[in-house]
Amino acid sequence: MANNGIIKTLQNIMRQDAGISGDAQRIEQMVWLFFLKVYDQQEMEWALTDDNYHSIIPDKYQWRNWAVDAKDGKALTGDELLQFVNGGLFPTLQNLDLTCATSGQAIVRTVFTDLNQYMKSGVLLRQVINTINDGINFDRTADRHLFGDIYEGILKDLQGAGHAGEFYTPRALTDFMIRMLQPCLGERVGDFAAGTGGFLVSAIRYLQDQGSQSTQNYELLQHTIVGQEWKPLPYLLGVTNLMLHGIQAPDMRHCDSLGVKMSDLTENDKVDVIAMNPPYGGSTDASVMGNFPLDLRTSETAELFMVLIMYRLRQNGRAAVILPDGFLFGTGNAEIAIKTKLLREFNLHTIIRLPGSIFAPYTSIATNVLFFDHRRATKANAPLATDVTWFYRFDMPEGMKHFSKTKPMRLEHLLPVMEWWQHRTALQDADGNDKARCYTAQELIDGGCHLEMCPFPTDNEEVLPPDELIAEYKAKRAEIGQNIDQNLAELQHLLGLKN
Repeated sequence: MANNGIIKTLQNIMRQDAGISGDAQRIEQMVWLFFLKVYDQQEMEWALTDDNYHSIIPDKYQWRNWAVDAKDGKALTGDELLQFVNGGLFPTLQNLDLTCATSGQAIVRTVFTDLNQYMKSGVLLRQVINTINDGINFDRTADRHLFGDIYEGILKDLQGAGHAGEFYTPRALTDFMIRMLQPCLGERVGDFAAGTGGFLVSAIRYLQDQGSQSTQNYELLQHTIVGQEWKPLPYLLGVTNLMLHGIQAPDMRHCDSLGVKMSDLTENDKVDVIAMNPPYGGSTDASVMGNFPLDLRTSETAELFMVLIMYRLRQNGRAAVILPDGFLFGTGNAEIAIKTKLLREFNLHTIIRLPGSIFAPYTSIATNVLFFDHRRATKANAPLATDVTWFYRFDMPEGMKHFSKTKPMRLEHLLPVMEWWQHRTALQDADGNDKARCYTAQELIDGGCHLEMCPFPTDNEEVLPPDELIAEYKAKRAEIGQNIDQNLAELQHLLGLKN
């Protein structure tokens, strides 16, 4: 049965290998092995329900035929195993013939296209494989669900801050956002910067709790989840995560979501529910900005994702998006245009202000969750789609100064927010500062689309533990560099220069 001890064992084995350096490579090495074992189990289930099922993976490269050690001395190991994996398995999976492949099968080649096999010791690789085979039984529902939880723990513990403002989103926050969105079976739920699949998994769990256990509902759930992710490692993590949570053939594409013209999107590209934490702080080149309407073009990735979300949200659809404070108080032409479009054509009903330690220790950037609906068609002289926007400041729970790895955010910490959500009353704290208040859309537009209402009171700087302080300084240094890159990109764009 899967447990944290197995994960630590795998890490310790790989630390002995000269080919692996750092957590990112250890994650990639573990997860492509997990993926093949999970996929092999999935193929056996497909074969049981379809007498005509045929795997596109040649027999010799199927997990059950090369990875399982029968303890008879015949299992591949050492140089023979390395030659098999490096010279046979990887090239074969990266060049699979997809002519007759189903969508579930095609994902194998997509997953392996940009993957690497780092280990240089075939003996240690055999130890890793045996540990996975002996300790994790994916054909038992209880083990699969348990490993799904532990898998999320791997992501949380080992996945640090990425490039361009990518951070692990606490499960408590993804669960909260999904609960407020209330997706239903039959609706399509999407995340176009899906990363490791946290929001999509929260949606799966929510829908399962709503009664998707029947055969008919289970089949419906298979077509509910839609994801896209650009970077290879998060994509691999995300696909495996979805499979571990019951999605047989994940509809998750390995692509740049911003790399399509907004004018080319069709009704088939739209979804009913969107939950996202798009990357922010990074800059985008002019070729990508060219995919967006002229007045909405910006080099800030998070703002482009906001535009993408508005274009990909169906009529009557609902969205929840995490964005940094910079978007709320930004006064650039594109920022004003995006916020005006949001207020005029969408129902921006709620903004939850989040404490700065949500993504600690990777960044102290203050963030917010914007909730909005697409409930009115766009017409030339239509009234504002947003009536009022409520702002709510989510203060740290009593007795806590900040969230951290040892004191993570839990769903129960959000209970006051969920209770307030039902009643929508104005609130003030003990010092008379606004904790919850609403403004009309016209007030916000007349105020220059300044959305930084109900801010956190200025407090004395807190001294963090040394490891968190170092991580925060590194994040701030990276943020400064990203801001410089963004300013340079905008200047080059204005001057008509290439990056």
